[in-house]
Amino acid sequence: MKVTFENPDKVNGLMTLTVEEADFTEKVEKQLKDYRKRANIPGFRPGQVPMSMVRRQYGDSVKVGVINEILGEEIYKYVRENKIQMLGEPLPSEQQVQVDLEKAAPYTFVFDIAVAPEFKIEITGNDKVDFYNITVDDKLIDRQVEMYASRSGHYDKVEEYQPNDMLKGDMRELDADGGTKEGGIVVEAAIMMPEYIKVEEQKALFNNVKLGDVITFNPKKAYPEGTAEIQGMLKVSREEAENITADFSYQITEISRYVKAEVDKALFDQVYGEGNVADEKAFRERIAQDLKAQFATDSDFRFVHDLRKYCEEKVGTLAFPDAILKRIMLNNNKDKGEDFVEKNYEKSIKELTWHLIKEQLVAANNIKVEDADIKEAAKEAARAQFAQYGMNNVPDEYLEKYAADMLKKKEYADNLVDRSIDRKLTEALKKVVKLDEKDIFLDDFNKLFQD
Repeated sequence: MKVTFENPDKVNGLMTLTVEEADFTEKVEKQLKDYRKRANIPGFRPGQVPMSMVRRQYGDSVKVGVINEILGEEIYKYVRENKIQMLGEPLPSEQQVQVDLEKAAPYTFVFDIAVAPEFKIEITGNDKVDFYNITVDDKLIDRQVEMYASRSGHYDKVEEYQPNDMLKGDMRELDADGGTKEGGIVVEAAIMMPEYIKVEEQKALFNNVKLGDVITFNPKKAYPEGTAEIQGMLKVSREEAENITADFSYQITEISRYVKAEVDKALFDQVYGEGNVADEKAFRERIAQDLKAQFATDSDFRFVHDLRKYCEEKVGTLAFPDAILKRIMLNNNKDKGEDFVEKNYEKSIKELTWHLIKEQLVAANNIKVEDADIKEAAKEAARAQFAQYGMNNVPDEYLEKYAADMLKKKEYADNLVDRSIDRKLTEALKKVVKLDEKDIFLDDFNKLFQD
């Protein structure tokens, strides 16, 4: 097979493959013989179907399949051997002339190849990148203590309502005279939180109410645009909720108040395990330690964000084979159409540019990811998920099991490989570049991402 490759502008490649009879005949014959062995045609014993009949019935489709397979193998072989950095998949060229496979070879096939632009990115100690150290102060620790106390709180039954209390009571639709409407809507043990009522006039009706009080209010006035709230409160259909305008009585049968947990040994044990924290001072120190570990990850994330911006500016605008890449993007999103491609192409190129930059940085810093790195990334992800629910003292065997389950799913495994690469690259580059370190409070750090 003859293969030629033209790439005059370095990014738009044109690959021409000329397929001869000798390139596919042997493979076609082998597949047809395999078909003959398996063919189950009435009137013939297995393996005794005439070859002429097998060739007539399957010959064309087998030939097409074999040629397509050979083309794919040869394209990727040529790309690999000639170190062409191909973007996406090869596409049949718009210069392709229709091939008549019923005629004898040779057959000529032409493919458009998107080639990555040539550039060089080097990061050295002469390059300076911002690095933010988030300050762990008493204000942050107070917030975390408050969060743990709130998360571990409980409801107490009380006699008189205060804002944010939860009410339970019997709700009845009223008629025009203010009496209970015959055949009207009745909801027993209906739960309400008046604090979430949209209209102040209606919310004020519940001020300082006591157990046993009867309130008259209007759901439609309370939630003028809240059909979903009315629907859930009155247990009716959406259509019914939209048409309800009547007043309702609400007799309070229960008032519940959420009370935060005490900052004491019970809370310490719940958060960090029994006996691991002795007193409030140690509790705050442990929280500070956890926050520093968490913020170290956040600082690294921002470092990569700033490093990316720095590298993109250093590389400048790269020339891409836009027409071919848009065709590839359209081919991968056929159900979304050309408008989707035009709308998202610029963002896609930005991500592709960073991907190419990162590939060079990974190679330059000899970043290699082992199974142990991926497993550790899975455990870290598991630990972070448990921490979201206030579980900071999860036994290692549970983390191991959770991580193993994550790695069984390809989408998680691929993500964890990328995360492992990013982590190793981050650590390597922090030692290469000059870090312009800055202390910053958390609120100010978060504002950096609003730019």
